[in-house]
Amino acid sequence: MTSNRSFSSAFWSQRYEENQTGWDIGEISPPLKQYIDQLADRELKILIPGAGNGYEAEYLFKQGFKNVYVADISKNPLKNLKNRLPNFPEEQLLPINFFEIEDSFDLILEQTFFCALPVSSRQDYAKKSAEILNENGLLSGLLFKFPLTEQGPPFGGNKEEYLTYFSPYFKIEILETCYNSIKPRQGNELFFKFRKKSV
Repeated sequence: MTSNRSFSSAFWSQRYEENQTGWDIGEISPPLKQYIDQLADRELKILIPGAGNGYEAEYLFKQGFKNVYVADISKNPLKNLKNRLPNFPEEQLLPINFFEIEDSFDLILEQTFFCALPVSSRQDYAKKSAEILNENGLLSGLLFKFPLTEQGPPFGGNKEEYLTYFSPYFKIEILETCYNSIKPRQGNELFFKFRKKSV
C-alpha cells in the first residue's frame, strides 16, 4: 500500500488539492536556508527531488542560482512554484518520478522526499542519487529522526539505519541532529552532507 501511494501522482495531487500537506511549512526550512547561504558557487547544477511547493528552489533562484531543477511526481506543486516565480525556466520543472531522472547534477538537496518513500526504496534512493551526481557531487539536506512506523508518509528512521543505505556510495561528512529546526520538528531532524565516493 505505501509503495503504491508513494509512487502515485494521483495520490500526491489529491493531497495538494485537499490541502493535506503537513510537511509543507510555507517557507524554506531554516537548516536548508543556512546551508544554502554557505554555498559560494552560483553555477552549481542542483536537483531538488520530491520538491513539493519548492520554497528551497525559490530561495536558491532568488539568490542567483539559476541552474536549479525541481522534480515532483505531482504537477500541482510545480504549478504553484511557477505561479510564485513566473520567470523560473519551464524546462527546469520536472514532473517525473525521481528514479526515472537521467540527467546529472552537482548537488541534490533533500527535504522530506526520502522519508516519503517506502522503506523498501531507500537503498534504491541512495544508489540512484550516487548515479546521477557528478564526480565529487554532494547529497545534502534533512532526514526525519523519529521511530519508523507503517503510518505514513512520512516514514521515520534513525542515524544508524540511514548509514546502512548511504555508506556504500557516499563519504559521510555530516549526519547530526539539527539545532535550528522549526519548533514542531525540534529534535526530529538530522542535517546531513554526503559526498559521492570516487569510483
